[in-house]
Amino acid sequence: MELPIVLLVLAVLLVVISLAQPIAGIVRLPFSVLLAVIGIVIGAAASFLWYTEFTDAFNDVARAVLDFPVGSTVFLYVFLPTLLFQTALTLDARRMAPDWVPILVLAVLAVLIATVIIGYALVPFAGQPLIVCLLLGAIVATTDPIAVVGIFRDIGAPARLGRLVEGESLLNDAAAITLFSVFLAVLVAGQPLSLMDASLGFARTLVIGALVGYVGARMAAWLIGSIPDHRAAKVSISFALPYLVYIVAEQGLGVSGVIGVVVAGMTLNLLGPARASPDGWSYLTGIWEQVAFWASSLVFVLAAILVPRLLADLTWLDLALILVVVAAALLARIVVLFGVLPLLTTMRLSPPVSRSYRLVILWGGLRGAVTLALALSVTENPAVSAEVHRIVAILATGFVLFTLLIQGTTMGWLIRGLGLNRLSARDLALRGQVLAVALENVREAVERVAELYKVGSATALAEARRYAERIDATAARTEQGQGLSDLERLSLGLVTLAGRERNVVLEHYRARIVSAALVQPLLAQAELLIDKARAGGRAEFQRAVRQTLAFDWRFGVVQFLHRRLGIGGPLEHLLARRFEMLFATRIIVEELAPFIDRKIVPILGARVGEVLGEILERRREAIDGALEALRLQYPSYAEALEHRLLRKTALRQEELEYDVLLVDGLIGPELHANLRRSIEEERRKAEIEPRLDLALHAPELLAQLPLFSEFTQEQLDTLAKRLRPIFAVPGERLIRRGGPGDAVYFIASGAVEVSIPGQKIRLGRGDFVGEIALLTGRPRQSDVHAIGYCFLLRLDVRDFKAFLSQHPATRQHIEEVAARRVADNENAVHSPATSQPRAGT
Repeated sequence: MELPIVLLVLAVLLVVISLAQPIAGIVRLPFSVLLAVIGIVIGAAASFLWYTEFTDAFNDVARAVLDFPVGSTVFLYVFLPTLLFQTALTLDARRMAPDWVPILVLAVLAVLIATVIIGYALVPFAGQPLIVCLLLGAIVATTDPIAVVGIFRDIGAPARLGRLVEGESLLNDAAAITLFSVFLAVLVAGQPLSLMDASLGFARTLVIGALVGYVGARMAAWLIGSIPDHRAAKVSISFALPYLVYIVAEQGLGVSGVIGVVVAGMTLNLLGPARASPDGWSYLTGIWEQVAFWASSLVFVLAAILVPRLLADLTWLDLALILVVVAAALLARIVVLFGVLPLLTTMRLSPPVSRSYRLVILWGGLRGAVTLALALSVTENPAVSAEVHRIVAILATGFVLFTLLIQGTTMGWLIRGLGLNRLSARDLALRGQVLAVALENVREAVERVAELYKVGSATALAEARRYAERIDATAARTEQGQGLSDLERLSLGLVTLAGRERNVVLEHYRARIVSAALVQPLLAQAELLIDKARAGGRAEFQRAVRQTLAFDWRFGVVQFLHRRLGIGGPLEHLLARRFEMLFATRIIVEELAPFIDRKIVPILGARVGEVLGEILERRREAIDGALEALRLQYPSYAEALEHRLLRKTALRQEELEYDVLLVDGLIGPELHANLRRSIEEERRKAEIEPRLDLALHAPELLAQLPLFSEFTQEQLDTLAKRLRPIFAVPGERLIRRGGPGDAVYFIASGAVEVSIPGQKIRLGRGDFVGEIALLTGRPRQSDVHAIGYCFLLRLDVRDFKAFLSQHPATRQHIEEVAARRVADNENAVHSPATSQPRAGT
């Protein structure tokens, strides 16, 4: 077919698709179902016009439709990567995290179970070998993300239900297509099926495919981040990514390109916002949404056009076999949804999935273009017999039609019948309060506008009275209904506050105040707070706050490298990033307090606002404590960060001033562009991160300790060479009871707690600990923990003994302190109620 004809058909189909979208709303049909109906009608009409003897006037048009160059390769290599990637790119992966177990079960285990049940159900009736029946089971086992996601969004399914089904439909394509490839290869080769080989091949293609997608997305994210302010280039990279991943995986490595594309989309979804500017990311995702609309609509219409051809020689026996496939597919989903998922919940591997959700998921397993594309690839394979061509084409197509025309059209009724389209009791109570506040604000605005524009008093009063009546009616309905409990209000307030924190992060990033490197961890921190507040209210929210301030496993690794191997670079990087995170979080938290008074209190009440304010104040104090501990040790670095923040803020304000001058016409585009370039140059300088130096300048710290106040500078320098700086976090154990006496610690800043039987003693800046075991040669007699962020100077046993021999006066002082501590400790053991030991170990 000539290229102009192909383009003409595509253009006509795009016009039809554009008109179909508003029609779908009028006739109350899901858009995907309406597109399928339109495609079937077009295909049937073209076939009729081509074969009818009434007229030949439309033969050219009919032939253009029937011979349109679209086959399985076009569906699988042109449309599928685009559609899967766009869905994964816009999916809220963090919200899906709590449900990853049921999603994986639905995506992988459900496909395996469906393939086996459908395959064995067909064997007694289809008159085909088991391998053909299993091949057909794999073809129809995959739920189509285009159909499922589109319909669930059209009918407004609940958020969690939508995430479950979207996650399943995205990931099970990989499992189904992988099984399909294995069975087709066995069928073509004519060899018996090896369960072990099939299982290993299945696992290999999924794992390596996912790895290809992850690596590709990481490289794309790096490229996007390396070309700032070039939106078209960023979009181009994102468009190349799914096709590169799909083709490299499928053709180069022989693994699942589908799972590669899905993983690539989800990875770029997580990394992209931090690599591209907020405006650039919105621009990128907006273009992807438009392209995905064209692709998803075209793929439905083009696939549906093939339906009359695939069902050309349908018989009554074929209809019976289609019903067998329908029954077996529903049975397979029942086994998974009502057998496996409750078992996972009992084993605490998955959050509960309600019975109503499971019923909707059961009926929502729609098939579409992916199933038709796989069936079409079988019919196009010359190594497969004509009878297999026929049965695969008819059964797969008939099953797709059943899911779209029967299940798809009744999905809305099922959701409404189960009450899933109704607001929860909490949302209903909240709706009343939100309406009351909003309507009151609108009423006041109407009065101000009426006064400003000199509207007649009677008209203004009538309009204001209308809103007053709505406010009274809303208040009455709220009083009659069930209100929110105090715990629900507080939980909702915490979720709202954490959501506002996420928005503030993006606002600061858009203003270039928060660096790109911090955006992702700050957003992840806000998402953690949202999830914990939603799941467990105040207790979980506060636990999450403590988690954001705690050091994770990486700190233990870099601390080991620094203490044991003398490698300080990783620790410097980690502490610098922590310093910046605390600094940025402190700024963001400061902006949340006005939000509580302005937005939360009017809706949730003053009491909730007070509690939220207390929680926020404690969080601010915790951040200040962690920040101050670092600031005391690295004042110059803290000053550099503060200077950098102010510089970024000033540049943003300068940029806004130039934009206002341009809009007001006081400067022209050329001057505006010149001024913006100068700002960008200064901004690049401000983005350079200051370096945190772990060197503690030990001689200066030693000079500040009373024990060494009489030392000369030369003596301080000599001693400093023997000391090793130790950074300790709250709760870290520095000395273990029963351990060998291997070092003494001088406390440069912070405080430690010495735990002896029956007593806990605190030592602070200027004290030392650990000397008794070194002087007596006995094991440690107590545990010592850091009770705050602190820095200590460690002197190993050999250097300690050499130091004492060189400084008799200091030796005498340390021995006197140690003797008093030993005596106090012994007294504490005999009479703990009256003794006040000094501590030692």
